[in-house]
Amino acid sequence: MKKTSMLILLLLISAFLTACGYPQSERAGNQIPYEDQLITVQNAVNQYRGATGGLLPIKTREMDVDQFIKYPVDFSKIVPDYTAEVPTNAFETGGIFQYVLMDVEENPTVKLVDLQSAEAIRSVNVRKSANGGQAPISDILADNVYKFNHKAMGFSEEPTAVSPYSGRNLPMVITGSGDVYIDYSMDLYSALQEYEGELEPGQDIRFILYEDHPVVPAYSLPYTINEENEPVFLSE
Repeated sequence: MKKTSMLILLLLISAFLTACGYPQSERAGNQIPYEDQLITVQNAVNQYRGATGGLLPIKTREMDVDQFIKYPVDFSKIVPDYTAEVPTNAFETGGIFQYVLMDVEENPTVKLVDLQSAEAIRSVNVRKSANGGQAPISDILADNVYKFNHKAMGFSEEPTAVSPYSGRNLPMVITGSGDVYIDYSMDLYSALQEYEGELEPGQDIRFILYEDHPVVPAYSLPYTINEENEPVFLSE
């Protein structure tokens, strides 16, 4: 009973925080990866680097964290000295995007993390916690990668996350350690059909999703290609 009550409370809080404080039209504006806002933040990052001898305006994270969320932009270091305000679509101002830096060693580049993916994963983790931390497995997809039995977990239908690239409803997978990830196989398959560069088996191919797109595939496992040039999970 306590677990059920806690689950309901968490869902209600999530819905309340999502809905309150913003008219529908304004919330829609907070969910668009505006190019001009990316450029503004990129310019601010570049100016900060120049003024500080190469330092980056980032928050401190653990070194073993997901590479796509490893270097979040710290707006307190660039606002208002290098840019007037935090972008309206940033998490810090009620938006759905976390501004992050990629390629920090060679060419620090501003990208976005779609936090709706994190929310989709959180919903699965909440249900998993309500089930005593267990996620029944329905299929083995790869070494240490599994499809979980959503019905056994109490979901009426398979939980998904909306792709920032294609708009598809992407499934989620779980590892042996219980970590939940977005499965980008469908998006990668489509991207491979158009990719003209050279790829090798064993290479993490997720960069083909974001090299020309503002959003990175955070909360995902590494992928590579097989002999048929199809995306497969990259075994460690």
